[in-house]
Amino acid sequence: MTTIALTHVLILASILFVIGFVGVIVRKNTLFMLMSLEVMLNAVGVAFIGAGSAWQQADGQVMFILILTLAAAEVAVGLALLINMQRRYRSLDIDILARMRG
Repeated sequence: MTTIALTHVLILASILFVIGFVGVIVRKNTLFMLMSLEVMLNAVGVAFIGAGSAWQQADGQVMFILILTLAAAEVAVGLALLINMQRRYRSLDIDILARMRG
């Protein structure tokens, strides 16, 4: 069984992270911004798994489980906010949030 080099895993993780970052910066739809944040979190998880595999440690897998827990909490809170925003303003445009005060 062959192993994948750590540099290849880190290159993949950095490409995924950049794709997610560009999605957060470019998009105005809040749902797509949350999806881009999930891509960024998965990129960090891939980096942790790759590093843990290269160093023969289970720490990367533990960190990935913590990242998945954080992502699940983010999705729950984010989707609740999106539903509230859609009901109130009939749009998911991020510029609408500037009107939300108090």
